[in-house]
Amino acid sequence: MSDQPQAADSADAADADGPEVPVIDLPGDAFDAVLDALDDRDPDEPLRFEGFSVARDDDGGYVLADGGRPEPLTERELHEALSERAAAVTDWYAFERVVGEFGPRRAFLRWIEDADGETVATRYAALAEGIERAWGELKITATITDRGERRYDLRHADDAGVPVDDLETHEDPLGARELVTLDEKGRYRPLKTAPSLAGGWVFPDLGPRDLYETVETIYPATVANWHREREGELDVTHWRETMERQSGIYGVVKTWDRGEGYEHVNWVAEACCDDSQCLKRREWQYDEDTDLDVDGGDGAFPCREPCSVVVSAARKWTRLESEQPRTYEFELTPSEKEQVEDIIDAVADGRTDEIREADTKEGANRYRARFLRAKRFDDEGNLGGVPTDPDAE
Repeated sequence: MSDQPQAADSADAADADGPEVPVIDLPGDAFDAVLDALDDRDPDEPLRFEGFSVARDDDGGYVLADGGRPEPLTERELHEALSERAAAVTDWYAFERVVGEFGPRRAFLRWIEDADGETVATRYAALAEGIERAWGELKITATITDRGERRYDLRHADDAGVPVDDLETHEDPLGARELVTLDEKGRYRPLKTAPSLAGGWVFPDLGPRDLYETVETIYPATVANWHREREGELDVTHWRETMERQSGIYGVVKTWDRGEGYEHVNWVAEACCDDSQCLKRREWQYDEDTDLDVDGGDGAFPCREPCSVVVSAARKWTRLESEQPRTYEFELTPSEKEQVEDIIDAVADGRTDEIREADTKEGANRYRARFLRAKRFDDEGNLGGVPTDPDAE
């Protein structure tokens, strides 16, 4: 995922004299908001915008300062002055009044257009072309109206460039709930941050607040945890602490001890927390003092504790790992051994659907697997005719 916003279609909105800022009309709501903000301040206490400030004076008028000599203004003259600086005023209005709170929503929306690093002129020029950001499997395109209002197109990244009319359109953020339930094959998605989000839909015209709500509906708590991490406030709960909280049927996971259990947890993380399985970046470790050997991934948003999917899988694996190993003896040709390895890899990586039926060179090819079963399984389904539990025979 790119950390820098990009103008859609790689358009360059800058000319030799700097960015070409779109013409912005000052909305009445923005001007009224300025007056309200000044009424809430003491005289001579400035309201600051990019490049200038405005304050009330003691006589009921206004004073504008832009680096030169402060200029006294009537309300009409103030309106004219702010209309000439509509880009800066609407930018203030968008974040201070439309977005509001100093929290994850505001930080996320400002991050989309790099509002903490670029000037209003540069951002408005880029917004006029369309700023694109990636968030997991989502593609967000931010644009601006001639009144300085932000609008957002939200869709699956695979649908970039697809005309809106060719996609299923949505308006209500809650409509995203139905989009995250099943993958493109109609299978239930127990993990909302799995890279299996189905496409074919678009929210073509969201406002700032609705964009945030839609993203959080699709990827719950990802923006909130991303913001906590940026603020240095991400509270991480590591494996051992999480397991100590388990009870009932999940309490069995606590039987993994520090020595052998550490290796088990590495296997769990490799199986469940790889980028190919989850878009989060794992920040939890074995415990506060012991890092896991497995890489945590490169996702934009952090994972602060083992999730329910990981805990549930670990419960099953704990029971399986309690079994004592046995030695089984059966014959395989070298090619058949490699074929078994190919089948396991293909299933583990979710590639079985990609292997064509005609491609019998692939070890996990369906017909080739059926041939191996016909040759090496007995009528009871035992590989090499060897029962799993000989003592039960």
